[in-house]
Amino acid sequence: METILRDYSPKGVQFFYLYKALAHPDLHGYITPVTLDERMKHIREAKRTLGSQIPWLCDTMSNELKHTLADAPNSEFLINPEGKVVARRAWSDPDALRKDLEEHIGRVDRVTQVSDLNMKTAEPPKHAPTGIVPRLALSERYRQLRAEPQFSKTKNPFYVKLRAEADPALLREGKGKLYLGFYLDPIYGVHWNNEAAPVTFEVFAPEGATVTPLKGRGPKVEQPADADPREFLLDAARGTATAPMRISFRYYACTDTWCIPLTQEYLVHWDADRDGGARQSGNPAANGPMRLLSQYDAFDANRDGKLSKEELPVPMQQRFSMMDANSDGFVDRAEVEVMVERMRNQGPPRKKR
Repeated sequence: METILRDYSPKGVQFFYLYKALAHPDLHGYITPVTLDERMKHIREAKRTLGSQIPWLCDTMSNELKHTLADAPNSEFLINPEGKVVARRAWSDPDALRKDLEEHIGRVDRVTQVSDLNMKTAEPPKHAPTGIVPRLALSERYRQLRAEPQFSKTKNPFYVKLRAEADPALLREGKGKLYLGFYLDPIYGVHWNNEAAPVTFEVFAPEGATVTPLKGRGPKVEQPADADPREFLLDAARGTATAPMRISFRYYACTDTWCIPLTQEYLVHWDADRDGGARQSGNPAANGPMRLLSQYDAFDANRDGKLSKEELPVPMQQRFSMMDANSDGFVDRAEVEVMVERMRNQGPPRKKR
């Protein structure tokens, strides 16, 4: 989510939220939409759960505005009536925003409080129990691969979304682990009907590539219904392949009133999706540094290849001294990678002498 503020008069300001690619798919159960209509459903869901009356703008499915605004996950922009950006930051900061507004618009007699907004919040949807099927704990930072849902081969929505990810070795060296996760989309109110056949998948590897195994089947679950992802870890080698993988999966999409069998497909490319976001799974302690690593370039506002404390989001500034291993007042990419590795291994970070 991004906040854009447009100054319309010396004493007024209009706020907008910008919906763009999800920074953390699977957070609160929400997963990456594949159509503009699904993004609009997400906006309606955000209005419902946040209880906010601030209008929303929706980015295109190609994420053009996100790319134009430097790809930061929670950035903030103040735009004057002439369309000039007069203040910006990579991470939204309410206190700093208040100072920006005072500088460019003026002080107010009474500062608006959250209680003045009468926001009626609501819980995210929960259509079936979770925590039934154990999640995979990945030891490395996997990145989502570019994937294209094949709309021409189905008349139904993708009630289940495929998330295909590669470990660093597969991306860097062409041989490593391939993660396939099948996620129920909560905006459709679906769940797994465990009295029906489980999800199955088949990978059609292009010429020159190998994937093992090529087929898989979801677990047998005693609980009648649940909403946990179905996850698989495969061995993959790109070899000489230039064409994408084709991944077909069969499942039953079920609600409390209907249940239909579906077969749907994705084309999965071998390169990382710059808009894929980072799932918050594995070692929770490493999620902060992992997110910093995935958004490193977006936070580097002056493009000098290193991060000052001021360039970091406020929550990360509190860990700055832990990440600044050589105490030079900056954090570089290598220091973040070391921090991630230590937190994965549960080892305490140490200052370099």
